Amino acid sequence: MIIHIFIVMDYKFLDKVLDQIVYETEIDYDRKVIGNPFPFPLVFYPHFSLSSRLIPHYFSHHCKNIYGLNKQEIEYVWEEYRNIIKDKINNGL
Repeated sequence: MIIHIFIVMDYKFLDKVLDQIVYETEIDYDRKVIGNPFPFPLVFYPHFSLSSRLIPHYFSHHCKNIYGLNKQEIEYVWEEYRNIIKDKINNGL
């Protein structure tokens, strides 16, 4: 017997979570530092995982504990967050 599990994500909610995390993230272009709302608040952005799909533990932990997200939801939010921050860093936004 094959059981198919379909996960339905509430993208409207996830996009609000994403917007909040992006809003709480500060980029210091002079010092090349990212300040974020996670337990690990400062990241030297040349070392920021811009190309990695590996989700940092502090990001996953924050999303799970603060917003109650599951693994698939965290993966979605991380991918979007990473792309937004990468764009901000590369384009000085």
